Amino acid sequence: MPDFAYRAAAGDGQLRSGTLEAASSEAAIRQLQARGLTPLQVEAGRGSAAPSMAVDQAVPGHKAAFAGGFLARDKGPGAADVHAFTSELAVMLRAGLPLDRALRVLQGMATKPSVAALLDEVLKAVKSGKGLSQALQPYLPLFGEFYVNMLRAGEAGGQLAEVLARLAEHLERVKALRESVISALTYPAILVVVAAISVFLMLGFVVPQFESLFDDMGDALPLPTRLIVVAGHLVADWGWLMALAAAVFTWALRRWLATPAGRDWRDGRLLAMPVLGGVVRKYEVTRFARGMGTLLGNGVPIVQALRIAADTMSNQRLRAALAGVAPAIKQGGRLADALQGSALFSPLALNMVRLGEETGRLDAMLLELARVTDGEVQAGIKRTLTLLEPLLILLLGAVIAAIIVSILLGILSVNELAN
Repeated sequence: MPDFAYRAAAGDGQLRSGTLEAASSEAAIRQLQARGLTPLQVEAGRGSAAPSMAVDQAVPGHKAAFAGGFLARDKGPGAADVHAFTSELAVMLRAGLPLDRALRVLQGMATKPSVAALLDEVLKAVKSGKGLSQALQPYLPLFGEFYVNMLRAGEAGGQLAEVLARLAEHLERVKALRESVISALTYPAILVVVAAISVFLMLGFVVPQFESLFDDMGDALPLPTRLIVVAGHLVADWGWLMALAAAVFTWALRRWLATPAGRDWRDGRLLAMPVLGGVVRKYEVTRFARGMGTLLGNGVPIVQALRIAADTMSNQRLRAALAGVAPAIKQGGRLADALQGSALFSPLALNMVRLGEETGRLDAMLLELARVTDGEVQAGIKRTLTLLEPLLILLLGAVIAAIIVSILLGILSVNELAN
């Protein structure tokens, strides 16, 4: 029988690891459970053809340990740490490990000192009699109000492990959506940077090589060539100052965009863009629908769920558009009618919400809406890139071609004067 390396939590909260023989990964897990251990990971040993099983994969997106390496700088707990914490804790609670022991195991597994310190404080709070949601309340900026309210609902219904599993799934979907957007924009960003560097090098190093050839031409030099020579002078003589000014401008712009006025201006410009604006709108609807559907599915009251889900939206303009929805619900109005007044949702989305209200399955329909709009976001990104990438390539080619043609015009003028 093949060998399996395992990692498991004992009843005293200590982490155990070793190897055992079993016919399959499932059999290895059953052996560990029979020994009173909570399996965390089971992997086939070297030379074994048997498949491996990460037990934590019962919750999507699991990682075996918190992010960080031997040489990694500890910048404090982040979103990846929250995701790993949620996945690990869900697995251990569903396996029957008490909350305090599960937290102790997680603390021992943490590779980042900041995460270990956070878990130590949470463990102390839990031991003092607080619920997990109360223990995480001081860390609300890290976990978010959505996360803490989900835990509070799970504790009230005695379904903390199930809620943590749903949270892990929610975090995985949000992460996948965010990463798909980032990866889609990576190539255009690289193209813009390469274009800027190429133009800078041509003006700063290539154009000055021809300057001595054009010295005696004076006004006889074609206008495009004179402009390129002047631009080359500016880059060669003041390139360092231009780079410094660009860096200072970028820093100041980022600082201003972090202010409420800057964020409002940025959000407005994004929504006003011809193609990208529609993608941004659907992306925010996806976040809202998934958040609210998850909250309603765990028993959070609709008004509170509406407020928390609206706060998950990053665009201030769209978040402000939902400000009148909660008061309408409090006055006895229907969610679909209130959302229609926000002018944010499409007719399809409103009909799905209305159907969910009529059938008593609003949470399921909101999650289905999130799935549908997620697909539309992916398609919108692909369409945007289909238009953006050729435009960037054409722009880069046009700029470089203009520089080369300007130099050639100057060379032809020199030849004409020489003849």
